[in-house]
Amino acid sequence: MQRQERVILHSDCNCFYASVEELHHPELHGLPIAVAGDPENRHGIILAKNQLAKKQGVKTAEAIWEAKQKSSGLVIIPPNYPLYQKFSRMAREIYYSYTDRVEPFGLDESWCDVTGSVHLFGSGEEIAREIRQRIKRELGITVSIGVSWNKIFAKFGSDYKKPDAVTCITRENYRKIVWEKPVGDLLYVGRSTEKKLRKKGIDTVGRLAQAPVEDLRLWLGKMGEILWTFANGLDISEVKRFDPNLNDNDREIESIGNSITTPRDLFNLDEVKLVLYMLTESVAMRTREAGFKCKTFAISVRDKNLMSFTRQQKLENPTNITKEMAEAAIHLFKKNYNFSEQSAIRSLGVRAMNLTPEKIPIQLNLFTDEERRIKQENLDKTMDSLRHRFGNNSVRRAITLGDTMSELDPKRDNVIHPVGYF
Repeated sequence: MQRQERVILHSDCNCFYASVEELHHPELHGLPIAVAGDPENRHGIILAKNQLAKKQGVKTAEAIWEAKQKSSGLVIIPPNYPLYQKFSRMAREIYYSYTDRVEPFGLDESWCDVTGSVHLFGSGEEIAREIRQRIKRELGITVSIGVSWNKIFAKFGSDYKKPDAVTCITRENYRKIVWEKPVGDLLYVGRSTEKKLRKKGIDTVGRLAQAPVEDLRLWLGKMGEILWTFANGLDISEVKRFDPNLNDNDREIESIGNSITTPRDLFNLDEVKLVLYMLTESVAMRTREAGFKCKTFAISVRDKNLMSFTRQQKLENPTNITKEMAEAAIHLFKKNYNFSEQSAIRSLGVRAMNLTPEKIPIQLNLFTDEERRIKQENLDKTMDSLRHRFGNNSVRRAITLGDTMSELDPKRDNVIHPVGYF
């Protein structure tokens, strides 16, 4: 019996933050709009822009002053992440009405495997057009959706035509649509990889697909073979089920972790420290609530090109103290990531591992101030009780203040980043 061809969608909300803001500020209709960090703070960069601002040359991640030089009438709006999360959840609810295989990537993008739904709702293109119409009608924003038989080409399709469009990439047309585009348009081809490929005369996806795989492996290692596979439409990675209701109480606790796809890309160490502290605060609270200490701490990092890695280290003393866990996370990151050589970061995760009950006696260290550690642990537990009573953001550390992302609540939302390819 012949296996059914997969039908995968990739939905991308157009100019997501700016579109949501336009919807809530009708008086700004027809004006160039950009969502940006506070120019009085260190995060005065463009996070998102509407179509009009885009046409005037405004780019994501550039400084506000640069954007205003291109668009003198540019309206700057501070980000409202809780509002964006609400719209993201509403969009996913629409996706869930067609399939349970929904894998988010950030607040504005999701893959959907509708292979098992075509006999109920029609072809992949018909499902995509229905989703596009529903999101416009029910949410008031637009999406671009790619339809293909694999995740890589589905995402390529959602990027191919914007805004408010559906693009089908099939086995019959992918050479014309995908292969003629610049090699940098392919997922996982970052700036550094694109530069290496162009030096070898590979400037389009088609030339990448037709290059000898042995040469690509020689130039780029294992990644060269993977990119060749993607360019030829041979990606077989699954769309992972995303269950927002799953928590550690539903299974035997072997580790406690939290991950988040950040509302904006992270470009420097200060931004990473803020997110790591927010995540660690959540994990440390849950570790204390469960009555554990951890002997090992781990981080996971994923950049905007979906390249990812995990690192872990054994701790000097078993701990559930937030500061000690956060310092371990920051140390691991600084040791393994260099912004000058790598891309901006899109998601981070932390995990407490090798857990031990907190009441089990441990061997004290002569060179550690245990009295100070006990005071710190008691202080953390006092803050836990305040948060239980008044909300998770009622007591916050100074490092998380003064940034718009401080409105996020990882412990409550427990946002999960997508499963990677590697």
